[in-house]
Amino acid sequence: MTHAEVLKAAGLDQAQLTGGTLPIHSPIDGAEVARVSETPASDMEAIVARAQAAYLKWRALPAPRRGELVRLLGEELRAAKDELGAVVTLEAGKIISEGLGEVQEMIDICDFATGLSRQLYGVTIASERPGHRMMETWHPMGPCGVITAFNFPVAVWSWNTAIALVCGNPVIWKPSEKSALTAMTCMKILGRALDRFGDDAPEGLVQLVIGGAEQGAALVEHPGVAIVSATGSTAMGRKVGPKVAERFGRCILELGGNNAMIVAPSADLDMAVRAIVFSAVGTCGQRCTSLRRVIAHDSIRAELMDRLKKAYATLPIGDPREPGTLVGPIVDGAARDRMLAALDTARVDGGTVHGGEVVEGVAGGAYVSPAIVEMPAQTDIVRTETFAPILYVMGYEALEEAIAMQNGVPQGLSACIFTLDLREAEYYLSAAGADCGIVNVNIGPSGAEIGGAFGGEKETGGGRESGSDAWKGYMRRATNTINYSAELPLAQGVKFDI
Repeated sequence: MTHAEVLKAAGLDQAQLTGGTLPIHSPIDGAEVARVSETPASDMEAIVARAQAAYLKWRALPAPRRGELVRLLGEELRAAKDELGAVVTLEAGKIISEGLGEVQEMIDICDFATGLSRQLYGVTIASERPGHRMMETWHPMGPCGVITAFNFPVAVWSWNTAIALVCGNPVIWKPSEKSALTAMTCMKILGRALDRFGDDAPEGLVQLVIGGAEQGAALVEHPGVAIVSATGSTAMGRKVGPKVAERFGRCILELGGNNAMIVAPSADLDMAVRAIVFSAVGTCGQRCTSLRRVIAHDSIRAELMDRLKKAYATLPIGDPREPGTLVGPIVDGAARDRMLAALDTARVDGGTVHGGEVVEGVAGGAYVSPAIVEMPAQTDIVRTETFAPILYVMGYEALEEAIAMQNGVPQGLSACIFTLDLREAEYYLSAAGADCGIVNVNIGPSGAEIGGAFGGEKETGGGRESGSDAWKGYMRRATNTINYSAELPLAQGVKFDI
């Protein structure tokens, strides 16, 4: 389908796609596919006021009833999977299966959150005072601002929105200015779920803010936004985190990654190669969990490199809409130029570069061949996240050396080891091992499931989204003590008789 046909099938009309000030380009061919209207930053006061009014009604609804809306959203996403996936491909440049996979991730988190709506558990705590009971209760916090990045334009919104809604919080979404069309499509899909849900959903429950840094700042700085969940670069997080902390709001940051794989002497190299290629090349290296460093034992490093070079040489690069394509475009020319500059720096540092050339894909698009760079050491450029398909390969002799190299970067999102040695695997998962938020054995660092909490440490921001008990980041905890006796003893044996 043409770009126009994809947008029409998604339900976006000409009035939404024209007449605005924000141009939207497709990475596939660089074409301007829409010019949408931006939300004036001055409107944020009214937007937050609507969200706060919605909060007062939504928090009073039983959580399982709130979960019903999320269940209906999941149904609507199933019905619109092909159409939304096509918009993801158009706007983010993902290959077809990845675009559809991102929508499937949305469906999965809706299923998870629907069940979660009946499992917002507190705990009962033993009291030291006779005739007393202690317990924890969890309550909604208020409007949740969600700022998302271009590379996962819809999945990350769904992680936050599905959980925030069942927890009792309204949502204000500020997508990347590069991915407004997927956001507008999601709002149409959500609108159908809201229509089915009925009058229990207040006006202003989920709102969309279109724009760039000015709109994002207005959302981040507003004291009426209780939670800000921001996904993007570490540089962005350095601005968002202090602004939210300054007003004592809550921040959930999911920022940069510089993810590594250790390949041990006992590794199944067939599995390792498959994992490396997908993790390093998928989404054209533009995932926060993309594999950026391989630390291979010296005894198998040469063989691994030979296998990787052969695998990379066969990668189909081009139009992501074509069924056989595995590597689509990088997001734009500026990202391509940053990749080429990083490779130049690696060469100066003594690296040997394989690949990394500009490729004639679709006219107007920024297509590059994924690069493998053999490095003599972990230099500054290796320690820097370049959001592109660059894989640095280095060697090691002792496992402790490899772990120190892996951990010796500012970021701490995802890491993995390929080994058949049980002791190595367990040591790697211990406190002395990987220092990341996601740590795997015999599987790559990319492609996380929604059941586990997603996020990392250090410059990755420390936030957690999606599964496990990440829901606690969207609620406030109250510790309750109930005295059912006729006495009033004090804790710690304190006496204060009057």
